[in-house]
Amino acid sequence: MKVTIGETVARPLSFTQAQFDRFAALSGDDNPIHVDPHFAARTRFGRTVAHGMFLYANIRRALGEIAPGASQAEQSLRFAAPTFADEALQLRLTVVEATADGRIRVATELVKADGRFACQGEAVLQVGWPLGAASPAPAAPVESGPAWRGLAVGHAASLSRTYTAVDLAEYVDLVGETNPLFTDEAHARRVGLRGVALPGPLLGALFSCLLGTRLPGPGTNWLKQRLDIREPAYPDDELTAHVQIVRLRPEKALVNLRTWVVAAGETVCDGEALVWAGDREWAAAE
Repeated sequence: MKVTIGETVARPLSFTQAQFDRFAALSGDDNPIHVDPHFAARTRFGRTVAHGMFLYANIRRALGEIAPGASQAEQSLRFAAPTFADEALQLRLTVVEATADGRIRVATELVKADGRFACQGEAVLQVGWPLGAASPAPAAPVESGPAWRGLAVGHAASLSRTYTAVDLAEYVDLVGETNPLFTDEAHARRVGLRGVALPGPLLGALFSCLLGTRLPGPGTNWLKQRLDIREPAYPDDELTAHVQIVRLRPEKALVNLRTWVVAAGETVCDGEALVWAGDREWAAAE
């Protein structure tokens, strides 16, 4: 696979509220900032905004144009400005580095019409598997510091979910995914997988659901997420996602959390999140 340093893929994008609603139904993340115009009107955004993982799903689809069929080892995401329905956006992906061991580093940007970044980060693609060694779940942080709005360091939440082949098909249709790792059973088996794999955004969507509906809860705004995808996960795997508060900054309404997904006793996706919980008071009042 030939990859050119500096190569850029650019394309216009625009999303609809119907797409936000479909992703909410697929992911389970019905945080009202995404799907409830009445609630969203009272937040700092004034209207509904896209799920962070829906933005990542569109980035992941476009990464296939740079390295068709490549798996993904890492993704960092910074949600710098809200993404609204029906606004004009531009997606830009630029190859930064390609190494002899098959790793490709790509700058990922989703840009608004006024030049601000809606989403900015970096992807690491891998030609071939494995991505890296699976690891045990991270240790819990030591409980410390005062509580804030019912939140405290050490507080945790988890959920279990089994994505089905129907869920994967809905994801593929929603974002127009073409990577054969997710769409072609025969190809996936030829490269050593036991079948089509789940895309990283579906793993990250489990964090989205937890952050937006449980901890911190409805009204939470996602600012940053790092994902380290350690092992493939598949339809019909029982996945358990965890989030745990590791730091609180009440003066800025910021919450840092560890995030990880476990399948069959192994951590298949690890990472960390930063969220803003200033709009959480609206949900607490209802």
